[in-house]
Formats: sequence, C-alpha cells, structure tokens
Amino acid sequence: MEWIKPEVLLGSIVFALMGVLIFWICFVIIDKITPYNLWEEIVEKQNQALALVVAAMSLGICIIVAAAIH
Repeated sequence: MEWIKPEVLLGSIVFALMGVLIFWICFVIIDKITPYNLWEEIVEKQNQALALVVAAMSLGICIIVAAAIH
C-alpha cells in the first residue's frame, strides 16, 4: 500500500505530467521540422500512412521518456 502515501502519489503525478509535457514538446518539434502540417495531413486529408508513422514515432518518444523518467 505504498502508492497511497502522499509523496509517492505526488511524485507519480509530477512525473506523469513531465512525461506528457516532454512528449508534447517533441511532437511540436517534429511537426515543425516536417515540410507539411501533420495535423492537417492526418485529420483533414485522411493520410493513413502518415498517421501510422506518427503513431510509431509517438510510441518511440513515449518509451524513451518513460525510460528516462524511470
């Protein structure tokens, strides 16, 4: 029942928010360095191949961030 302790819970929340923030910043950077707008290509033009690449990139970034935080 160690996860119920306030300092453990607060630490988990802080690291989760930090991970989400780092992921969001990485996604924005990737979006800026690509020659087209990722959101427009995926949502409006329904580019499934690009969506799959972005999903793989997102998982990769999340695994790196999780390993770095752990």
